[in-house]
Amino acid sequence: MRRHPDWLKVRIGGGETYVQMKSLLREAKLHTICEEAKCPNIAECFGNGTAVFLILGDTCTRNCRYCYVHHGQPLPLNQNEPDDVAESVHQLGLSYVVVTSVTRDDLSDGGAQMFAKTVTEIKTRNPECTVEVLIPDFQGNKEALRTVIASHPAVINHNIEVVESLFPSIRPEGNYQMSLDVLRSIKLFDGQVKTKSGFMVGLGENDMQIQQTMRDLCAVGVDFLTIGQYLQPSKKHAPIKKYYAPAEFDMLKESALDMGFSHVESGPLVRSSYHAERALSQ
Repeated sequence: MRRHPDWLKVRIGGGETYVQMKSLLREAKLHTICEEAKCPNIAECFGNGTAVFLILGDTCTRNCRYCYVHHGQPLPLNQNEPDDVAESVHQLGLSYVVVTSVTRDDLSDGGAQMFAKTVTEIKTRNPECTVEVLIPDFQGNKEALRTVIASHPAVINHNIEVVESLFPSIRPEGNYQMSLDVLRSIKLFDGQVKTKSGFMVGLGENDMQIQQTMRDLCAVGVDFLTIGQYLQPSKKHAPIKKYYAPAEFDMLKESALDMGFSHVESGPLVRSSYHAERALSQ
């Protein structure tokens, strides 16, 4: 494994809030993408009482070459999951929550009903809480998308993940144009909801491809954008081709804002839900 540059060093977990968060999640038998995907910001976010809840189990039906989440044959859905997530949000006193999931191509609606139920339960038990969802592509199922939108999350995020030319090798079960269509359709179905997307750099893309990806996302009405450094989670995953310096991320942010995005998080350690609440507050 390569030695990361100094700007990618992060502190390890610890502190009362961090321990409380871990304990509560284990008691409720809930999953977070922070843990499953080995997010480098877990210490900061857990320490601040923030987590991204992972629903629909912890096993993905897809096998993307950048992702550390376990893949294989998922277990049946836990029908109590929406209640458990809502109760955990209440116990932690969270004011902003992000709900995401593994991809469940084995389900006819891709898990859209569970997304909607989770959003509804969180808002019912925690009326002051703002909910953001990070959804899969639902294999292009528009009715599934309408189901999620009908639960009225404040932000709907769907990550493009990589530039289009890398989809065959990095996201072979995904589709670049389908992901753009998902984001476009959200705005067509509900023009009030804020949309968000993000991608990683460091997998072999060039600047022209990055700029085109940003233009494509802007063209389908994406409001908020995140750009972060790809970090190889294990030797089995796609290798890092380049480490982008903080100054390069600053330039990408400038370029994205000039294109018309209303909020951009761009940096080596930025992930799709990093400081998610800042986009709406600004």
